[in-house]
Amino acid sequence: MHDTGTGSTGNTAHPSRRTVLAATAGVTAALAAGPAHAAAPDDSRLRALVSRMTLEEKVGQLFVMRVYGHSATAPDQADIDANLKEIGVRTAAELLAKYRVGGIIYFAWAHNTREPHQIADLSNGIQKASLELPRGLPVLISTDQEHGIVARVGKPATLFPGAMAVGAGGSRSDARALGRIAGAELRAMGIRQDYSPVADVNVNPANPVIGVRSFGADPRAVSALAAAEVAGYQGSGVAATAKHFPGHGDTNVDSHTGFPTITHSRELWEKLDAPPFRAAIAAGIDSIMTAHLMVPALDDSGDPATLSRPILTGILRERLGYDGVVVTDSLGMEGVRSKYGDARVPVLALKAGVDQLLNPPDLDLAWNAVLTAVREGELTEARLDVSILRVLRLKSKLGLFRSPYVGQGGVDRVVGTRAHLAAADRIAERTTTLLVNEGRLLPLSRRRYPKVLVVGADPASPSGTTGPPTGVLAGALGELGFTATALSTDTAPSAATIAKAVAAARDADAVVAATYNVTAGSAQKALVEQLVATGRPVVAVAIRNPYDVAQLPSAPACLAAYSWTDVELRSAARVIAGRVKPRGKLPVPVQRADDPEQVLYPVGYGLSY
Repeated sequence: MHDTGTGSTGNTAHPSRRTVLAATAGVTAALAAGPAHAAAPDDSRLRALVSRMTLEEKVGQLFVMRVYGHSATAPDQADIDANLKEIGVRTAAELLAKYRVGGIIYFAWAHNTREPHQIADLSNGIQKASLELPRGLPVLISTDQEHGIVARVGKPATLFPGAMAVGAGGSRSDARALGRIAGAELRAMGIRQDYSPVADVNVNPANPVIGVRSFGADPRAVSALAAAEVAGYQGSGVAATAKHFPGHGDTNVDSHTGFPTITHSRELWEKLDAPPFRAAIAAGIDSIMTAHLMVPALDDSGDPATLSRPILTGILRERLGYDGVVVTDSLGMEGVRSKYGDARVPVLALKAGVDQLLNPPDLDLAWNAVLTAVREGELTEARLDVSILRVLRLKSKLGLFRSPYVGQGGVDRVVGTRAHLAAADRIAERTTTLLVNEGRLLPLSRRRYPKVLVVGADPASPSGTTGPPTGVLAGALGELGFTATALSTDTAPSAATIAKAVAAARDADAVVAATYNVTAGSAQKALVEQLVATGRPVVAVAIRNPYDVAQLPSAPACLAAYSWTDVELRSAARVIAGRVKPRGKLPVPVQRADDPEQVLYPVGYGLSY
């Protein structure tokens, strides 16, 4: 999905001063801006901008939309076709001209994020296309760069451990450094809003959508780490986004495909779910993302939180005192579409208190629905103005009115530097968690066990990392002096695959088994048991959820890596080899497999050498 080739994008890589001045002439005139170093425009100037907008332009400012292609003006033909089919335009430039959207979200699958220089070109092309329109405004470009298992910009940008790994490290300074470095890299590529950190407190091991995307199960720890990341990102000039309000950590339903219900009482919500959002607000969070789920204790109407005025206005705005930007989670998700049609959702979201409408499945339908709601009096233009002013304030704070473009030199100086990559490795080394180490098998001796077989699950590599996980682990162990061979056995190995792995294990001195969400009846469990039965020492590495250890009582050594990205797998390999000591502590409890009411390993558990 990630093409590391550069090549022309059809955009100006770094617009000349003349181009910038021409493109921004309308905005600077409206703002009566001073010299280039002048302070950001104040509210009165922003209000003047709002007063000059047409109703159609106001509606557009509320939307953040996907668009296919690596270039704002000259995408590949397949991306033109996808844009025509889904949006009715050919390019990002045409999207801006037709709908005047206030934001654009980048995705790897939309081919927006091939490599850093191309991303910077795309960002510049988007800004130029928008600013050259009558009364043109800079665009707030966003993406989901959580790190760990969810990231849209891959190598050669720096990729950090995900939230639960950071939770295992437990270091606020590491969380702040992650945000500072990741934010600087995003900003260098023209991305000014990051949909991170996840502020959900994950207390449900069966949570199919949050899990390792959360810092953990302790609301105090999650609060501290979320606030630290916010400080890091926003210190680098990128808007952080705490998500998913009012909390998505205790559900066994994925809001992408269903409509979850959180059954917490109001008292429990205040103690468990609210603290990280309070902490993010206290840290000055620029934006908060809503959750497409129902919380009857907060609003018994049956509406998802995204469409709930009692939750977004009554609690978030009035009770918690938040006056920043509220952005919906994607409006294409089932959790927000199950009760109302796609034409009602954006109108109801605005009535609830939302400011940005993210990625509707049908932009034309949603855009016209909001326009009609204003013309027919269901929404007032003044209501739109309130949200538009919040969005413009954020754009102003981020420097988009003064400096909407980025330079290729900044990409070279900032993105994926040796210092940044080394920082990611150091942070990762503090996250790997050792849960079982019978007979002091680890660290694994190269002299006693020189030949290592790496088997296990090879899920699709996240975040544009190298992958597959078994190959990355074997490669890392090879660099550490072992003779390592990789054998992929998938997440559901067949009997024949297990037999092949067992035969290979007999020719090895030790086995490393990468596990991925092992369940009681999982063939992965049978694989590990049969590998242990060979008599070869087996080291199990949970490459997603740490709960795997409860299903693997026969494994003499178990580690939790919390993700299968390169940086976390390299750290696990260094721990196995004894190059670093395991320092991570469980940020979530692991229950017994035979009695889920009993805790096998509590929060804070972790062995070392």
